[in-house]
Amino acid sequence: MRQAEKIRLVVLISGRGSNLQAILDQAASGELPVEIAAVISNRPGVLGLDRARRGGVLAVELDHTQFADRPSFEAALIDAIDRHQPNLVILAGFMRVLTAHFTAHYRGRLLNIHPSLLPKFRGLHTHERAIAEGETEHGASIHFVTAELDGGPVIVQARVAIHPGDDPDRLAARVLAQEHRLYPQAIRWFAEGRLRLDGERVLFDGQPLDAPLRMENLSPRN
Repeated sequence: MRQAEKIRLVVLISGRGSNLQAILDQAASGELPVEIAAVISNRPGVLGLDRARRGGVLAVELDHTQFADRPSFEAALIDAIDRHQPNLVILAGFMRVLTAHFTAHYRGRLLNIHPSLLPKFRGLHTHERAIAEGETEHGASIHFVTAELDGGPVIVQARVAIHPGDDPDRLAARVLAQEHRLYPQAIRWFAEGRLRLDGERVLFDGQPLDAPLRMENLSPRN
């Protein structure tokens, strides 16, 4: 495995920051070659900001309700991000639809995690929808962000079985446990230079992916 210099990371959140905590923990232990430059939330007072502060990371509140419209909020968000000169920006439960202008600005260095096996169940309430439609498996996906909602090229997925009698909360908990493994792995690949976006294709180790990587097929530090 190639060695990686630390990359600068900015994390965008809107809530409790569960995936953020997994990233903070691995960065602190040295497992993840990142310097988390800032955590920015569009909602003030959320738990994720407290997690950042406890981890010694700059926590920034940028309340979207204080802006006249989406473009003015995004202009301020871009300014808040770019002052930290990040190599990578990640969405970790950031609950704002982003415009094409924003996604183009960070194209190839903007990742998102989504709680479904994309392209299935884009949008909200994925666990309820998967159960209602009789799916036998569910999971989470990491993808490059483009202007299409939850539609950017998918990098890697983790799958979980849907059990008879499952409810959305139990299913969500199992998916979340996989998310905490999935996101740090994708960030590590990016830091190591193994992962990049080429047009509409994901390149992994220089080769285009015909299908998303599957977490269960990877060794712990693949």
